Amino acid sequence: MTETPVPAGVDLFDIHRLRLSEVQAPQLSPEDELARDCVWNEAVRANPSLFDGPVVACAGVEWEGPHSIVLFWARVTYRYYALRRVPGNTSWLPSLFVNVVQPTDDGRVLVARMSSSTAAPGRWQLPGGSVEPPGEHQVLDEVAVRRHAARELAEETGVELPPEELSLWAVTRGEHRSIGLVFLAPPRPEAMLCERFEEATAAERAMGHEPELDRIALVRSAAELMDLHGPHVDYLAPVVYRYTKAPLRHDA
Repeated sequence: MTETPVPAGVDLFDIHRLRLSEVQAPQLSPEDELARDCVWNEAVRANPSLFDGPVVACAGVEWEGPHSIVLFWARVTYRYYALRRVPGNTSWLPSLFVNVVQPTDDGRVLVARMSSSTAAPGRWQLPGGSVEPPGEHQVLDEVAVRRHAARELAEETGVELPPEELSLWAVTRGEHRSIGLVFLAPPRPEAMLCERFEEATAAERAMGHEPELDRIALVRSAAELMDLHGPHVDYLAPVVYRYTKAPLRHDA
């Protein structure tokens, strides 16, 4: 089987420096608001666990150097992204999310499957999640999104580490033009990763909650992803390919 490093419709950028700048979200027309709310309400009826919490949308990207970009961001809520499902609507902004490449000591990459309670049940991806807007008197910068990535890794897999041990490794752009900030974690033993994940999911279930992730797998190549039953996010194969073909030292 021939691996494709970056499939059509997906961009993978080698980025080492990030700057973020807040802008106002576009004003929606009454018609767009009505269409958005209709689609969102239908989605909630199908999955009552959906929550219209605050998130960050990407309002634009500009290059500041060969490996440096500025991201313009706007405050929205999850229902805003229902506009993607309105036929013919082009007024929406892409989403902005973080994820983490967590390698094993022998060069494999941890990938995870979304549980039935999420918006994308059965989908394989990296640990991570949507970027949330900062609170009052706080700023959204590279330090803040690195902290967010470390928190997502801990909550979803049980792997805790200081945010400073994560390094910005790549930026992806794929479906819906969504932007992913990819951080690289230090390698960990397989046994430790499996143990932490089991502990984290057991703790969630003990509190009566369905874990966001219900399974993990450790893959040696993008080709091995084909053995995982279910859909995959579009960025997953390119990121796994890049790491397993040319892994970077964490301190590089």
